[in-house]
Formats: sequence, C-alpha cells, structure tokens
Amino acid sequence: MRITPALFAIGIAFVLASCGSASTDEKTVENQSEVTSTQGMVMPPLPDSVVFCGTVIPIDDFDMRERLDRELVINTYYHSSTIQILKRANRYFPEIEKILREEKMPDDLKYIAVIESGLAQVTSPSGAKGFWQFMPAAAEQYGLVINQDVDERFHVAKSTHAACAFFRNSQRKFNDWILSSAAYNCGPKGLQDQIDFQKTDDFFDLYLNRETSRYVFRILALKIIMSDPEAYGYPIDKLEMYKEPDTKAVEVTETIADLSAWVRENGSNLRALKRLNTWLLTNRLPVSGNSYTIKLPRE
Repeated sequence: MRITPALFAIGIAFVLASCGSASTDEKTVENQSEVTSTQGMVMPPLPDSVVFCGTVIPIDDFDMRERLDRELVINTYYHSSTIQILKRANRYFPEIEKILREEKMPDDLKYIAVIESGLAQVTSPSGAKGFWQFMPAAAEQYGLVINQDVDERFHVAKSTHAACAFFRNSQRKFNDWILSSAAYNCGPKGLQDQIDFQKTDDFFDLYLNRETSRYVFRILALKIIMSDPEAYGYPIDKLEMYKEPDTKAVEVTETIADLSAWVRENGSNLRALKRLNTWLLTNRLPVSGNSYTIKLPRE
C-alpha cells in the first residue's frame, strides 16, 4: 500500500489524539481517585442500648442490631431528608416539646412526628395529613376541625395536643411506650390482635408487618442521629438552621369573609398568612360558636 502524504497526516493525527485521550483518561482516573479518597464513610458504632421514653432498650442480639443498623444507615445517608429534618427541628421542636411537657408526655414522642412527616405539612397517598399524619376519622375523634375551609391537622399545636390524646389512650391500654408508639402506626386494635395471637406483649418479639416492624427502629434511629448529629456527619454549626419567625397572635371571634382583604387591613399579605397558618384552606374563615387564633408577622 502506497502511503500518501494525506494518509501520513491522518496517521499522525490519530496517534496524537490517542495520546491526548490516554492523558485525559489518566487525569480522570486520578481525579476520581482523589474524590473517592475524600468521601469517607461516617458510621459510629451501634450503641449497646437506647433509651426511649425512659425505658432502656438493649440492642443485644443480631436481629435487634441489624434492624437498628439498617435504619441508621438509611437515615445517615439520606442527606437531603435528614438535613431538612435537622433544620426544621430547630424551628418546630420547641413548640412540640412545650406541649408534650404540658400534657405530661415523654419528650421522645416528638420523634414520631419526625418519622411520620419529616416535620413538614405533607399529605400521604392515603389522605393522612400534617405533622402527625392524622386520617380524617381519627382527627375528628381527637377534636380537630376539618371542613372545606379549615383543616386543623395542619395546625402544629392543635394536632400535637390531639396526638397526645391518642398516646394517653394507647398508654392506658398497653402500659408500654414502645407498644403505644407502634400502635400509632398500625392502630391499637391491630396491634392487640397480634399480641393476643402471638401470646407476647414484647414488641421486639412480635412478628408484624414490614412497616410496623421497622417503625420503632426508625424512631430510635432518628433519635440517635438527632441527639448527636455531628457524630453522623451533620455539623450543626455549618447548617443554616430554620428559626421560628417573630409573630403576633390575633384572636378571631367573627367570620372573615375575605382573608386577603382582612390580612391587608392587619398589615400583612395573603402569602404570609397562609405560610404561618397552613390550616387555613380557602380565602375565608367561618366562625360559629368558637374562635380561632391566627398568627401574623409581628412587623
């Protein structure tokens, strides 16, 4: 084959391109190696025991340790969720903790709101709403107002009081905070049926559905991480923690036909009103035989 000047030029270009590609590949490998070497795993050892609602729970066999380890790993490395939870907790935990104290409930119950909703006003596919994820029937049973204009499942204080009422009833039935917490997920009757069938009232010995089996361990994992976030790779001093806005309370004893106009008269706007009062669903607030307290920005 006769090598023409054109073919010779093409060959030289190919060799140069190959060398450049090799050099680029080597740099890529070096960069990837540097990235890998700096992405250290943060996983402190599992505790030998966990305290929940004043009860010491030993993590002393392979099943207990693996169930807790799973939830710790998932929540430690679910960064987008766990970071937001830590930020929101700084805003909402003080109010929830205050209500738990008033209701003489264990402080650790606040972690149930964390795993139920991530401390966000969410709606589940089944229709449960708010921090405590009440279904409509249960919400009304515990005194929360639900209608086309108002849904108090989105009211942090009132829904927390309602959750306390549930826990009080559940604790009377089970006399065990672990079982009472599990009952929040599967219902007191469903849990009692399994206790009767399996002849044990130790939650950790019960064979339950997958969601309820994980439920208590998710609570324990979030408590462990949130009690010492830096040990799990979340430096609080580097996070911009959300703060409770400075608000004032306005008592409403008469129907408000137009919330947009009302809030402007009170020196604010509809967005701020809805942001601070997520339980208000529409542009009006009917008041009949009761009253409501609305939060507005102080300035």
